[in-house]
Amino acid sequence: MVLYEYPFNESIRTMLRLEHLFDRLGQLVARDAPVDHHFALATLFEIMDVASRADVKSDLLKELERHRTQLQGYRGHPGVAEAALDEVIGRIDRAFDGLNQLQGKAGQALAGNDWLMSIRSRINIPGGTCEFDLPAYYAWQQHPPEQRRADLRGWMTTLLPLAEALQVLLGLLRETGAPQRMVAPAGHYQQSLQQGKLYQLMRVRLDDSGGVVPEISGHRLLISIRFMRPDAEGRLRATGTDASFELALCA
Repeated sequence: MVLYEYPFNESIRTMLRLEHLFDRLGQLVARDAPVDHHFALATLFEIMDVASRADVKSDLLKELERHRTQLQGYRGHPGVAEAALDEVIGRIDRAFDGLNQLQGKAGQALAGNDWLMSIRSRINIPGGTCEFDLPAYYAWQQHPPEQRRADLRGWMTTLLPLAEALQVLLGLLRETGAPQRMVAPAGHYQQSLQQGKLYQLMRVRLDDSGGVVPEISGHRLLISIRFMRPDAEGRLRATGTDASFELALCA
């Protein structure tokens, strides 16, 4: 099964991009090859670029506070496990406090590292990080993997509160959506959304054996999914056949 996610607003779109980058960074740092650690640094700079938006931190804090308030409202309700509720609220509190204590924008501390910034200024230039352009960077790439990994993890430390807040918040958001089995007649599905219900994320899960790709669009009133299949040249064509999938709408 393959999962596709579609954000309904710019804030969630940014959060999903950051989550994607943090996941990539974790995979690259764990490897040993210098080229993997080169792209780990490139990913680190991408995270700094995305997180430099002034409203990312405030959006995360606001959403964490919203979820905490909602969960606090369940206290004392019959059938609610207080211990489990306390554990979730505790995770929110820790993520909120860690992010709130972060000074300035995420990654701001790294901006003062001249060595890192010299790499950042050239990493998007084709071939701009060759040994004759950045000999100090080339020398760093010759270090043992453990040493390079320790450096990378040290630089990542300032971004960890952001990563933790994203993990907690997106996890809570995804849990609000109950998957339902749907069928798209002739490969096209539309659904009107409930008035007054503000959805933030759509999740579409389908079997990957058919090679089908969903083209998803949506807004606060309507969602649309058209199932496509790439032709021999990679262009997407409508399948024209019924397609079954799982749909979850998260608020």
